[in-house]
Amino acid sequence: MKKVIHTSGKRKTAIARGKFRAGKGRVRINKFPVELYDPELAKLKIKEPLTLAGDLLNDVDIDVRVIGGGVMGQAEAARMVIAKGLVQWTSDMELKEKFNQYDRTMLVGDPRRSEPKKYGGPGARARKQKSYR
Repeated sequence: MKKVIHTSGKRKTAIARGKFRAGKGRVRINKFPVELYDPELAKLKIKEPLTLAGDLLNDVDIDVRVIGGGVMGQAEAARMVIAKGLVQWTSDMELKEKFNQYDRTMLVGDPRRSEPKKYGGPGARARKQKSYR
């Protein structure tokens, strides 16, 4: 029986689902190696949990599928999947603590969502201006 772990992560409207299985340390985002991921800033965001985990990922292959949202939202959703999955795979409390101290949003989702627009203005809070002069 092979060990396979499924995790998911969300950021704004981006949803990522990950699959962890025994392997050689390959990480793929939407079937592309993480090394080829663009833009550079998003790639660095995704690689944060991999850097913190160090040698722990040499025996695990990670496949992440991300849909919805923008570039950074997708990157942060994928990053959450990788961090959560590595903690589950190793069941290592020290690693969990390390992630938490580095950045809590790696393991815990950010509940903020965009507020719906209301009538009487161009946005959620902005109103039409009026002048009595």
